[in-house]
This record gives sequence, structure tokens and C-alpha cells, in this order.
Amino acid sequence: MISAAVRFHVTDKYLSDEGYRRKIARQLNKGESLHALRRQLHYAREGKVTRRQPEQQNEQAWCLTVVTNAVICWHTEYMGLAVSELRGAGREVDAEVLAHISPARSSVVNYYGSITVDYEHELAQLDEKGHRPLRTVAADDPAAGL
Repeated sequence: MISAAVRFHVTDKYLSDEGYRRKIARQLNKGESLHALRRQLHYAREGKVTRRQPEQQNEQAWCLTVVTNAVICWHTEYMGLAVSELRGAGREVDAEVLAHISPARSSVVNYYGSITVDYEHELAQLDEKGHRPLRTVAADDPAAGL
């Protein structure tokens, strides 16, 4: 149980320190973006737990966690590659700005339908480390903020 003194101290700091409020808001936004990604990934089943047995429900929840983690790992890897490419081109990318970016993005995930993949073409595009080439986007493209 949190004591009244600790609650008062945290509340006082929150109310009096604008930087602390911004830090809390950024963390809340990152959490919300993760929840939004999970909701959108789960929406393929219309947001329903379709299994009857508790063990099967647990498996369904773990599958959602695995898919969410895969999307976040993909975005983390390619955001890192994009930052490295920008820095390699001589552009300054501030670490303070990077601290506010969350890899829990969903704008580039295809949730519906099927995807046809030309494996030979895709494999031919991979670099020596196995990465796909980075996309270039116009500044007015909605995906440019990624």
C-alpha cells in the first residue's frame, strides 16, 4: 500500500513540474499506441475471444502477444536502419527525439486479405545482412512521419 506521503510527493511533483508531466504523458502515449496496435491486430477476429476453453483462450492471447512482438521487433529493426542511414548521410538525428518514438506502429501493417509474395524477387532485394531496402517516401506522404 502506498503511503499518503508518497502519494502527496508524486502528486506535488506532477502538478509543479511541467517536464515531469510531459514525461508521464509521453509514457502514456507509448502505452496507448501499444494498446492500439494490439486492438488492431486482434480486430481480424472482430476483437472477440473465440475459444471456449480457458487453455485455448490463453493460447489465443499468447498468439496475439507473439504477433504484437513480431511487429514491434520488425519496426524497431527498420527504424534503427533508417536512423543509421540518415546519420550516414550526414543528417543529425537527436537521441532525445528518438527517445520519444515508439515502434508500436500500425500504419504499415496489412490486417485484411491475403498477400501474394514473389519470393525470388523479395530474396533478390535483400542486402548482405538479410534486410530489405528502406522505402523512400515523399514529405507529403502520410507515412512520412514513421
